[in-house]
Formats: sequence, structure tokens, C-alpha cells
Amino acid sequence: MKINKTSIIDIFSLILVFGLTKSVNAQQSVSFNSPVNTKTKPIELQTKKTFELEKAGVFASNEFDGARLSDFTLENDSTAIVIIKPENSPINNSGYYAFTTWSSTPKPFYFTFRYPKDYKHRYIPKLKINNNWTTIDPVFVYKKDSIVTIKLNLRKEPILVAAQEIQSSTDVKNWYTSIVSGKEYVTVKSAGNSVLGKNIPVLDIYKGDKKNKKIIVLLTRQHPPETTGYYAFQSFLSTILDGSELSDIFLKTYRIIAFPIANPDGVDLGHWRHNYGGIDLNRDWSVYNQPEIKQIVRFINNASEDDEGDIILGLDFHSTTKDVFYTNKKRENTSMPNFIDYWFAGLERNIPGYKVNESSGNSQEPVSKGWFLYGHNAVGITYEIGDATPKEDIVIRGQVSAKEMMKILVYIIKP
Repeated sequence: MKINKTSIIDIFSLILVFGLTKSVNAQQSVSFNSPVNTKTKPIELQTKKTFELEKAGVFASNEFDGARLSDFTLENDSTAIVIIKPENSPINNSGYYAFTTWSSTPKPFYFTFRYPKDYKHRYIPKLKINNNWTTIDPVFVYKKDSIVTIKLNLRKEPILVAAQEIQSSTDVKNWYTSIVSGKEYVTVKSAGNSVLGKNIPVLDIYKGDKKNKKIIVLLTRQHPPETTGYYAFQSFLSTILDGSELSDIFLKTYRIIAFPIANPDGVDLGHWRHNYGGIDLNRDWSVYNQPEIKQIVRFINNASEDDEGDIILGLDFHSTTKDVFYTNKKRENTSMPNFIDYWFAGLERNIPGYKVNESSGNSQEPVSKGWFLYGHNAVGITYEIGDATPKEDIVIRGQVSAKEMMKILVYIIKP
């Protein structure tokens, strides 16, 4: 067969067009009734330093990943003002803080939290002492109107004070590296990098051939401080990987794509809610202005297209003031119209005294659960855990919800 120069150009043109078409399809936008502007906005970075209250002999520092401390000043000889500012505004009332503090001599000392106008204290302080996390004793928390003050018994060894337990990008990597060790059916991949060059890890999980396997997507930490949701994600995923007979059957039938940290920049910078681009990532699931969502969407869509596997379920793990499942009302013509009813019934049947708190409404703004519905006709759920839900309860709920999902998909709703 004779191939002339024109034929070669035509072939390369076809390859280029095919490649561009595939890339565009993988990034196809999804329409929502209430669009949100997610173009990058300026943020205010913290000045990383050790603050010294010389007269009191008291110190505080924000020199670690996940810290948030804007300023630290002396009010009187026994009280410091802890000034906490968000990365930018407007922003949700999620005043996140994290700092270490110590004194040159042992002493009781008071810390009053101060936020910008219109923002209030949200989180009960967590303390890390001798490498152990505890919640502060309520007798040492004082509230006057919206002003919160806490009392600590300081010493030379630093105490870490935080809105929620610190789970930095390094902590997340250590966790998923540990749970996938020795499991040849889990491949650790990367969806890409954040603006600051931090990895966006993906766990690709299945047994046998991935071709034509229906896909379940799990993700968490779009919002940096929401670690109770991350703990539910940990328990949920660990249960899927527990080596049980149910897990074995499930992973031979389905494929899990899991994103354990969607916003590594925001997490490590100690942001209240946004990424380095100053945007709430869970409002960017339409046109993908931010690199994190753009790359996560590309990875999910490419996996579905390349391996001919339909996306049937997306679970996005978050935290809020109480446990709640945000669901879409539209179900009849989705991939699994009865899944939510079966799943919630299973949770209530297998968690003693537990009652599902569901808030149902089709997504108006471009959030992940709406993207699964409108973009893939799949079931999308925002899985919210309360800020103060005890960790032992979180673990149980994560375990049971994973088991019930697997039972439903293996024995009731078959591919």
C-alpha cells in the first residue's frame, strides 16, 4: 500500500481530532439551575511564625501543615486574644483554627477567640497532648453572647489546639498507603496536582478485569476542616477492603474509584472552606474552573469511557453540624432508582437506635451529588457527619453503610 504525504497528514489530523474530542468529552460541562462563579479569587495567606507574649511568657505557633492562626495578642496578664481570619470572603461560617501554645513556666491561661464581623465560633476545641487527641472539658469553655474563651493549663511542652483533629495531606497519604499495603487489587494513582503542586491521589479498586465494571465513586475533603466526614470515608473504604467474602464478591463485580483528599492545598493551608484559588470546590462541578475538580472529573470520565463502565453511584463525604444525608429527589430513571430506600433501611436495621436523617432535593447549585445525577444519571449522595459525632459512632456508621451498600449491589441490584 502506497502512503503519500497527504495521506499521512490526513491520518495525523484524524488522530488529533479524535484525541481532542475525547479530551473535550471527558471535560464536558454539566448544567445547573443556579450557576456559581468559580473563577479564581485572591486569598490572604497566613504569616507563618511563632508569636510571643513577652510579658506573660506565653507563645503560640502556626508553623505546621493544617494550622490557622492570624494573630495572637495579649489582652491582660492572664488572657490572650486568638485572632482567626478566613482565607477570603464571603465564606461559610466555619471558623477553623489550629495552633500550638506553651509557656515558659507552668500556668493556667485563657484564650479568647475573635473572628471578623458576622462570623462566629463553630467548633468545640480539640487538644493534642502527648500525641493524643481529646475534646476539651466543657468546664474550661466559657461563652458570653457569641464570644468563646477557653482555659488551658500551659507548660513548656506545646499543646495543639484545633477546631478539628489535624489530618494533613501527609497524614492522609500515610493512612491510605497503610490500608492498601499488600492488596494487589488496589492501584494508587494520581488525578494530577493542585496549584501548589500537591498530589491529588486516587485509589482504583477492583478484582479481575476492569472492563465493563460499573463504577462507584467516593470522595472527601473538598472542604478542609471536615475531618469527621473523612473519618467516615476511612471506615467505609476500610470495610470494602477488609477481605471478607462479601468484599471479594463485590470487588469482582464492581469498581471503586476513591479520592481521599480532593483539596490538599486548602487542607495544608488551614483554610476554612476554600482551595488555593479561593473557591468552594463543591460549587465547581459544572464548568471546572478549579484544577482539583477539573482533574478529578477528567479521571472519573476517562475511567468510565476507556473501560466502558457506567458510573452508578457517587458518595461525597462531608461534615456539618449534625449527621445528615443530602439526596436528589429525582430517582425513577436513574441507574438505581431504589438504592437509597434499600440503603437507608439497611442502616436503620443494623445500627442500634439509629434513625436516618435525610434531606432530599435536586441539586440547584453545581455540587457533586448533582453532577452524578445530571452528568451520569447516577445516584449522588452527600454523606454528612456531625462536627461532634463521637468517633466510635462514625466508625460503626461507616462500616455498616459500606456493608449494606455491598449487599444491595451484590444481592439485590445486580449489574
